[in-house]
Order: sequence, then structure tokens, then C-alpha cells
Amino acid sequence: MTERKPANLDFESWIDKQIREATDRGEFENLPGAGKPIPRGSDDEHWWLNGYLRKEGVSGDALLPPSLLLRRDIERLPEIVSELNSERAVRETVRELNKRVVEWLRLPHGPYVRIAPVDTEEIVAQWRADRQPKRSPKPPAATTPPRPPRTTGRWRTLFRSRRGT
Repeated sequence: MTERKPANLDFESWIDKQIREATDRGEFENLPGAGKPIPRGSDDEHWWLNGYLRKEGVSGDALLPPSLLLRRDIERLPEIVSELNSERAVRETVRELNKRVVEWLRLPHGPYVRIAPVDTEEIVAQWRADRQPKRSPKPPAATTPPRPPRTTGRWRTLFRSRRGT
């Protein structure tokens, strides 16, 4: 529809004319979903958007602003680096994330979210600690069993012997 609405027609009659002409040309025939009810979504008001993203095979990440994506990536960083096999790969992953963070900090856009570059050495140290084999606790050392309590206390015996009884 490249033509403009004529000034002497109101919108309703102009739209009706456009629909009638398209119907005469057969543009509404053999459309996908013709004769089927419009699919109802759940109570979610964006059910149509979720359906479209699912149909196109796109995740909702494409709709998030960069600041929220960075925050999420920082929170997921320990999980991501735990799957890596070398320290070089860990450092490279952290370096790429920090590069994205610094680019956003230079010219922030979207909602402001407090983020900062990640400490590479801290992440590498955590990665190393997670890769260390878990040590099993040592069995307790063999100790001598405790002595049974005396039936007569030493003080009582000493006290009796001094009294002369």
C-alpha cells in the first residue's frame, strides 16, 4: 500500500476500499492458517512474541539491552570457564568479556546496570581450585581407648588417710 489516503475520504471507507480491491485481486486466498482459529496464548500478554521467537528459533536474548546481557554473562562466567580445558582459554574468555564491558562503559546505552570488568587472576585461581582433585578426609588416628572412671576417687582416698580412718 504505497498510495496515500485521499483527502475527501474518511479512513473507514478508504480502508474498506483497500480490502475490497485486495480481495478482488485474490490476495487473501490460500493464506497459511486460513479457516483455523487464531491460536490463543496463555495469560502472558506477550504470547504472540514468544510464539514468534519460538517459530523463528531465536532466543529472547536478542531483545535484551547490552547492559543486562553483560550482567548475565558476568554471573554465568564461573559456569562457562569450568567447562574450559586450558588456562589460556579461561584467560581469553575473561579478556573478551572484559573488552565488551569496557566498550559498554565508554558509551553506555540502555538501562544503567552497575557492572565492572572481571578480575582475570581471581577467575583463573577459582578455575584452578575447581580443577584440583578432591582429597578424601584422612581417617582418624588410632587412639587408646579412654580409661574407665575409678570407683574411688584419689582425693577421697587421700582425705580418709589423713583423717586417720
